[in-house]
Amino acid sequence: MTTTTTARGAAAGAVGVLAMDVVTWLMYRREDPADLAREQRARAFGQDTAHALVRRVAEAVGSDAGAEQPNGAGIAVHYALGMGPGAVYAEQRQKHPWLRAGRGALYGSGLFVVNDEIAAPLLGIAGPPGAYPWQAHVRGLVGHVVLGMVTEATLNAIEE
Repeated sequence: MTTTTTARGAAAGAVGVLAMDVVTWLMYRREDPADLAREQRARAFGQDTAHALVRRVAEAVGSDAGAEQPNGAGIAVHYALGMGPGAVYAEQRQKHPWLRAGRGALYGSGLFVVNDEIAAPLLGIAGPPGAYPWQAHVRGLVGHVVLGMVTEATLNAIEE
């Protein structure tokens, strides 16, 4: 691992998160209110996974710091969930070029499956996948594919 590659990956991951947010918010704002209400009921604490994680940690230490959404800690965790994997991706894509498949779409799809469909429910920071309407899954997949492709494009743009 090189510090430069890791830092570039983290920066590219942050850009990917920003792009994901733009796309998913556009999709979110066009969804049926009944589906959005079902999604809200499925969420842990009625919050997105990053804010739910902050709330779980805050409650574990006897604090109510994570009760409101949005909050700075939740936003920081949200970006960290793109920056950490982005740093790893930057290193691994050099060793394993197949990870770049679909110009980062494979990477983004993998993040969606691991983070949204497996880890978040297991950690109790999201409801079970079946509790969410299909639109939430599509939005999550599309958003993560955008994240992966923008992370890859950003890395390509900033590499020497």
